[in-house]
Amino acid sequence: MSLYLALVFGAVIGLALGLLGAGGSILAVPALVYGVGQPLQTAIPTSLAVVAVSALGGLLPRERRGAVRWPVALVFGAAGTPAAFGGAALGQLVPQQWLLLAFAGLMIVVAVRMLRGGENHTGACRTHEGRINWRSCLPKAVIAGALVGLLTGLFGVGGGFIIVPALALLLGLGAQEAVATSLVVVLINSVAGLVAHAGAADTINYLVLLLFAGASLAVSIAAARMSTRLNSDTVRRWFSYLVLAVAVFVAVAAIVNPSALG
Repeated sequence: MSLYLALVFGAVIGLALGLLGAGGSILAVPALVYGVGQPLQTAIPTSLAVVAVSALGGLLPRERRGAVRWPVALVFGAAGTPAAFGGAALGQLVPQQWLLLAFAGLMIVVAVRMLRGGENHTGACRTHEGRINWRSCLPKAVIAGALVGLLTGLFGVGGGFIIVPALALLLGLGAQEAVATSLVVVLINSVAGLVAHAGAADTINYLVLLLFAGASLAVSIAAARMSTRLNSDTVRRWFSYLVLAVAVFVAVAAIVNPSALG
């Protein structure tokens, strides 16, 4: 039964990442813990592997359309990589029950952020010619990238829900540019977080990982191709409701049955 659930949850995460470029990975850890039945210390590195594969699937069609802003992605990724190692180390010091409660809180923040999404900002870091003013905006980009990396290492999430609005608000990237560039950053941070959690590699169920990641990748590629034909605001709103519902479930389950965390 858990193998079938891995396929279902992987497809859901791939759908969100392919359509929105953000948010889908927030469901990976609770899906692995409460749906597939993995302990938290196994679910986090498994989630990171799934997120990396899903981000790659969503990225490929967009990269062919030239939507990725590689200098921006590399700045965010360079800042996030060491922070991902720090987040992984911090996660080893926090009791798993408290870590999952904090994760539920993060899910609520993500859902609210996505419900408020859809704004169209020009970005404070654009010059009149449309170029990025790195002199004034590099510190902000580095701070945002480091925050995303910390969350990736700590919780096993991609952090696209922070990256996408940061790219739009700070650097003035358009919607398609922000999503495509976000997927590159998610991929970099997820790989860094996975390396940071390398000590847990011997606990990973690779069959579950293969099914989960395979379903996520296939759906992510298909969804990325459909993304320009769907109303992203409607998709984002309904996905936010799902994240809120899962957040409540995770918080209650962590309080009532902490032994399920392994």
